[in-house]
Amino acid sequence: MSHNPAQGRVAVWAISESIEGSVVELTSIQELHGRALERFGELVEATSDDQWRAPTPCTEWDVRALVNHLVSENRWMPPLLAGRTIADVGSALDGDLLGGDPKAAWAESARQAAASVNEPGAMQRSVHVSFGDIPAEEYTEQVFSDLVIHGWDLARAIGADEGIDAGLLQATYELIEPMVEAIKASGAYGPEVVPPPGADLKIRLLAMTGRVA
Repeated sequence: MSHNPAQGRVAVWAISESIEGSVVELTSIQELHGRALERFGELVEATSDDQWRAPTPCTEWDVRALVNHLVSENRWMPPLLAGRTIADVGSALDGDLLGGDPKAAWAESARQAAASVNEPGAMQRSVHVSFGDIPAEEYTEQVFSDLVIHGWDLARAIGADEGIDAGLLQATYELIEPMVEAIKASGAYGPEVVPPPGADLKIRLLAMTGRVA
C-alpha cells in the first residue's frame, strides 16, 4: 500500500491486503478512527477502580494520566476540525479532564470526536495545529495512531488483551514508519528498541515507538 501525496496521505483504502498471512479490508480514515476509538473505549471500560494509578509503559503517566491524554485529544478534535486555532481554545482543555467519573468523561469525549470526524466535509478541511496548517485527514491519522499505540499501553497496564486490530495495525505502521526517525530525534519515543529477527508487525510497530511487547 502506498500513499499518494497528491491525494492526501490516506483518503480511502478500498482494497484487500494481506497482512502477515491474513486478509483485511482497509477502509476510510473515518472508519479507522472509529475502530480505534471503540477499542480504546473497551479498555477504559475494563479498567477497574483500583487500576487508575497503575503504571503504564509511558513511564511519565499512570493509567489515569494516560486516559486523560486521550480524552484531551478527543476534545481538541471538534474545535480544530471546525477551524478554530489553538489560541482560540486557549487553556480550556488544560489539566484534568476526567473529574470524578473517568469512564463517563472518556465516553463523552469519544462521542464528540466521532461526531466531528464524521461531519460531512470534515476531512476536506485544513486544521490549524501548533506547527502550521495540515489537512484534516493527516490530523485524524495522527489521532487514531495515538489511540492505537496508547491502547496497547493501556491494555498492558490493566492486564487486558494486547492484540491490535489488523487494519489499524497496518495503517498505523505505515503512518509512523516514514516519520519515525524524525519523531525519535525529538525524543518522543525514548530509547531505541530493536525487534528480534522475524518479529511480527505488531512487535515491529511497538519497537519503532520505543516499546517492548
